[in-house]
Amino acid sequence: MLSSSIHTQLFGHGDCDMKILVTGSTGLIGSALIPALESKGHQIVRLVRSAPQNKETEIFWDPEKGTLNADELEGIDAAVHLAGENLADGRWTEEKKRRIRESRVKGTRLLSEALAKLKRKPQVLVSASAVGFYGNRGDEILTEQSASGADFVAEVCREWELATQPAALVGVRVVNLRFGVIFASEGGALKKMLFPFKMGVGGKLGSGQQYMSWITIDDAVGVIEFALENEKLRGPVNAVAPDVLTNKEFTKDLGSALSRPTIFPIPAFMVRLAFGEMADETLLTSQRVEPLRLKEEGYVFKYPELKSALKHVLGK
Repeated sequence: MLSSSIHTQLFGHGDCDMKILVTGSTGLIGSALIPALESKGHQIVRLVRSAPQNKETEIFWDPEKGTLNADELEGIDAAVHLAGENLADGRWTEEKKRRIRESRVKGTRLLSEALAKLKRKPQVLVSASAVGFYGNRGDEILTEQSASGADFVAEVCREWELATQPAALVGVRVVNLRFGVIFASEGGALKKMLFPFKMGVGGKLGSGQQYMSWITIDDAVGVIEFALENEKLRGPVNAVAPDVLTNKEFTKDLGSALSRPTIFPIPAFMVRLAFGEMADETLLTSQRVEPLRLKEEGYVFKYPELKSALKHVLGK
């Protein structure tokens, strides 16, 4: 355990607060996380891919070219790594798949190696991953101990998590958060789902029997904060709500929240026509994921059930 003085320095229970490095700061999670951390008095330093506007709060990096000056990271207490190409933005061409893989694997390895070189290592690296790690598993209950899948997304997630090893090998506590679908009012997957439902033509995708693991943006932020502070969390952690439902059940609840019918199912072949390879690995895949580690460590979900989560996110 940390001494009380070090714990105070790191976690802000005194005059000193954490200096936290964040990548992907303008993304869905980053945009919500940074104000939450700043409200607790933590100092945020962003890794950015354009010229820094403020040398005190921004550091340049180029993951694709392998550019990151480790010396500029000296003094950080923790890092939260969220950067990566959006899986759901456009069809998966070979070039898109290359960007998906490299943006995660190369960027994570570059950051991890830079952290490993620091004279004073950060205490913790919280790095995003995804439940895609498990692949398509039907109704099997999946915990952090479950094996990885065999498809493209599972392969990317495995490599993504392994890329944090340089930091772990020098004693940095690494937490790999396997996020489910993130529900937020500002954007993300739910925003894309809403249009057909609001038009009254929403319905289940394919058989509707595939399980969908999800989490609200509020709890995504909460879990990151929990991972930063909880010294017992290490390695893979399923960042999903405990109320995992099938696509059919989700469709019914979303229609109910919007007071719209859900009688227009979309056959699997049409989903594949519209989205290509991405359909089978995201929309039609089944992942019944349990947040076992979070339960064991006592994380309290703000929105553990889908119905209340949808009401909150949709402002109902």
